[in-house]
Amino acid sequence: MGDVPLLEVDLGPGVRAGFTTRAGGVSPAPWASLDLGLGVGDDPARVRANRAAVSAILGAPVSFMTQVHGREVIVVEGAPDAATPPHDSVGEADALVTADGHALAVLVADCVPVLLADPERGVVGCVHAGRHGVELDVVGATVDALVGLGGRREALRAVVGPSVCGACYEVPEQMRADVAARVPATWARTRAGTPALDLPAGVTAQLAAAGVGGVEVLGLCTLEDERFFSHRRDGQRTPTGRFAGVVVHRREAETGGPTAPSEAG
Repeated sequence: MGDVPLLEVDLGPGVRAGFTTRAGGVSPAPWASLDLGLGVGDDPARVRANRAAVSAILGAPVSFMTQVHGREVIVVEGAPDAATPPHDSVGEADALVTADGHALAVLVADCVPVLLADPERGVVGCVHAGRHGVELDVVGATVDALVGLGGRREALRAVVGPSVCGACYEVPEQMRADVAARVPATWARTRAGTPALDLPAGVTAQLAAAGVGGVEVLGLCTLEDERFFSHRRDGQRTPTGRFAGVVVHRREAETGGPTAPSEAG
């Protein structure tokens, strides 16, 4: 297997975070090649090999979830065990948080992936925010869960990752009206002037409303940028894979520095 490209982002000292691209895996077309999704028709053995490659570059087994377009948040607890193969899924949810040094992943192929961390407290999280998740404010639920683990809203840092942009996400006019009634920042038009939703803008507004201290928006559109899987671009014709946002807080043994304080016990 070739090197796994990771578009790295800065969530503070001691935190490794980023977004995988399509390249560097073992899956053939149409999933070529770093497909991380177990529910898109790819051979599970290949997907698990791809996931193992991502775990290797993070230096920790990565926890994945079964995403259901809701607002459930799972707390991943206990000491990470590199000798134990990771489960295919830690459960049904659309966000994961931890204060125990686990590597976490969110799978996407147009929905909005969000990575969060309070680097001083050693808490990290990841969010899958599709249209339903934005309507349900899964981002706000995740911020609340991170605060419950000892994170501080003003110290939290977030990155809004690659997703379909407002200029490309065409929807029926009534759908735009319904979503924008709940999250006004999502109201958008395509370049052709047709109704659209800007989910990254909605997520960014929800992060601000939740009190997150620092927010970076990558502004990369999955439909336009072929480095990433896109269901709207490719999945209408053939199966398409899933890329991931991944985040881990490195512990003292890995970083050589002091362990960040945590109120998670």
